[in-house]
Amino acid sequence: MKKLTTTFAIGFACLAISLTGCKPAPTADSEAADAHQGEAVHAHPTEGPHHGSLIELGNEEYHAELVHDDAAGTVTIYVLDSAATAQVPIAATEITINATHDGTPEQFLLAASPDENDPEGQSSRFVSTDKELAAHLDEEGAEPRLVLSINGKSYRGTIHHDHDGEGHHDHDH
Repeated sequence: MKKLTTTFAIGFACLAISLTGCKPAPTADSEAADAHQGEAVHAHPTEGPHHGSLIELGNEEYHAELVHDDAAGTVTIYVLDSAATAQVPIAATEITINATHDGTPEQFLLAASPDENDPEGQSSRFVSTDKELAAHLDEEGAEPRLVLSINGKSYRGTIHHDHDGEGHHDHDH
């Protein structure tokens, strides 16, 4: 009986190997290639289409792009798709940025300023000319957060503003 069990086990192992085939052990080069392929599937731009900072909304369901124009004294938010490449018009007349100034929470409204391609009653672009908001985005400890609703669902995103004026994308995966 023991000989039959051993023969069966060896036969089963040979069958399993022949069905699955042999795959060489991964090398550092193949692991690096696999990792690189994974990056290509989940690649992100480092800035938005308007060269602004990206803000993740939800589990990357959407993104927003913050463009801070110091010369004009404006802050513009563009609502973008999950790939952060195309604008997404939403049915909102304003969106909100919450920030803290000297330990006190403050709320700033950005008015809809529809882009030329946005459908009637929707906007993918929101603008504030409030110089106080522009200043708060640069303050340490302000912890600015974008709050908006897309298709009836509320989204919040932390604003990581790049003080050099170039786009900045900062989140982990």
